[in-house]
Amino acid sequence: MTVTRSAQHIPSQYGKTAGKRLCTAVFLALNTLALSISATATTIDKQAGLTAPLPPLLPWKGQSESLIVTSGEWVTPAEAANFATTPDYETTRGFAKKLAAASKDIQVRDIGNAASGRAIQLITLSADGSDPRSNGKPTLLAQAGIHSGEIDGKDASFMLLRDYVNGNAELRTLIQRVNLLVIPILNVDGHERASLYSRMNQRGPNNAGWRTNGNNLNLNRDYTKLDTPELRAVMGVINDYQPELYLDIHVTDGEDYQYDITYGYNGEFSSDSPATARWLEQQFQSDMDAALSAAGHIPGPLVFGINSAEFADGVSHWTASPRFSNGLGDLRHTPTVLIENHSLKPFRQRVLGTYVFIKAALNTLAEKGEALTAAISSDQKRRPQTQVLAWRASETPDLSVYADKPFKGMAYEKKMNPISGREEVVWLGKAKDYLNLPVYRDEVKAIEVRIPNAFYIPRHEDLVISRLKSHGIEISESGNTSAPLTQFTVQAHEFSKAPFEGHFRVEGQFTEKPVEAQLNNYVKVSTDQPLGQLATTLLDPRGPDSFFQWGFFNQIFQRTEYAEPYALVPLAEKVLAFDPKVKEEFEKRLQDKAFADDPAARMNFFYLRSPYYDQQYLKYPVLLEY
Repeated sequence: MTVTRSAQHIPSQYGKTAGKRLCTAVFLALNTLALSISATATTIDKQAGLTAPLPPLLPWKGQSESLIVTSGEWVTPAEAANFATTPDYETTRGFAKKLAAASKDIQVRDIGNAASGRAIQLITLSADGSDPRSNGKPTLLAQAGIHSGEIDGKDASFMLLRDYVNGNAELRTLIQRVNLLVIPILNVDGHERASLYSRMNQRGPNNAGWRTNGNNLNLNRDYTKLDTPELRAVMGVINDYQPELYLDIHVTDGEDYQYDITYGYNGEFSSDSPATARWLEQQFQSDMDAALSAAGHIPGPLVFGINSAEFADGVSHWTASPRFSNGLGDLRHTPTVLIENHSLKPFRQRVLGTYVFIKAALNTLAEKGEALTAAISSDQKRRPQTQVLAWRASETPDLSVYADKPFKGMAYEKKMNPISGREEVVWLGKAKDYLNLPVYRDEVKAIEVRIPNAFYIPRHEDLVISRLKSHGIEISESGNTSAPLTQFTVQAHEFSKAPFEGHFRVEGQFTEKPVEAQLNNYVKVSTDQPLGQLATTLLDPRGPDSFFQWGFFNQIFQRTEYAEPYALVPLAEKVLAFDPKVKEEFEKRLQDKAFADDPAARMNFFYLRSPYYDQQYLKYPVLLEY
């Protein structure tokens, strides 16, 4: 699951004031609760073997159940367990190698390693085993287990690949026209932290893995900063194979509803790849909905309730930021679909729906791939003059989305609970349609900037430069430029009070000033490239997914040289004697009692104006050329 909104409508995933206060309160409450129960949790498990009771299920039976194989050598590990469990890391790797040994069209290789040393596997399927990077056919990348407890994509992919090996005619025909790449487990370390108690709000498997990786980092918040070896491996695959379609397969947490397979992408109204967004909206979505419905599933939109205590208050139409897969895909013109299978539906049902989705996506790519390739090319050639770095939700809901076709929800009631001391939502396991359900769209421009022609980065910022290269952003020598340059100076800043994904994030307010600089020790990042907007997202410090706000430039907040009074006082006396403008300004400041009564402020007045002051302090080191 990518994002959770509860208790009130939080305008955007960046966290405005209300959202920050809510998240802080929830974090502190959960932390206190965790500490209070940690001493007794083991005892509870041993005494009662408790698993969380989940809401009642609607009965389900779909045509996709015919995909299940129950006998023979090609029963997948999940099928062999009747979908009670998913295979562990070594069994998964072994089954992938078995597939490759059975067909020359299937190749298996490792694309990188997690911090533990566990390898991350990539499976490629192409006709006659040709190289998907050069055979001229469109490529689909299906990624499973970025949150390894949400592992449906692995077992669905294994079933589909098994059917290919066994000669399934439809799949054989499709693979003559398209390529398939599968990452069966991305978060390999979290996958092995498996337990019956990993996912309280999810129906199976009984050995679900953990959300975060071995360093307790959420890989699905790492698409911009690329801190983790897992995400750098994914970016290597995307840069190497240039897939036309990228499926990031998850499982939700949150509300109950009838839909079992939900999915989405950034809409055209907010997209940095508008032609791609149109293709997804006009050609892809109808195909997926039709295929899933025909197989007995109920496809639906991504569902993010704005109030966990009252679902009827509405849902959010989320615009993903680039720290998430679908947000980054939008920026880099890689059509990316976030699949969120409904956690309250059985594992078996979710796996079957995922199989149907992947196969339908292959079919659409085969039938309509030329139009998608043209859309990608169009988006790659765009050179907009401005860019939105952050969106927030409209205060006015859209009531038209579910005016004619209702939202397929579930009935609930609210009951006073003696444990929490408040009313709690109780889902009743009964279908309920919601007409005119309010939809709040993230469509208001919160931060919009002018895109520069280029950024100039000091060579000593090697971490930033290496991450840009990992993204595939073109970097060149600075050369000589006569163009005026601009530098940001931090006027005010605030560090976050708690770490987030291994960083103490920082927000700043800036002034801009023309500067002259010798650029022989800089590298240049031109925005006149397909990934120019991604470069702007990462290098403009005003954006919430910039390297600056992730804390990559925190050294600029550190002063390392200081003025001693025995040197500064006589220097100040000298300045007052020879510079009437400084003397006039100082005397004016003395009229402010707070300043006059503060010796440090009085001394700092002169230090700031002296040639000894650190001219790099609070200066953002990346220069911009407009």
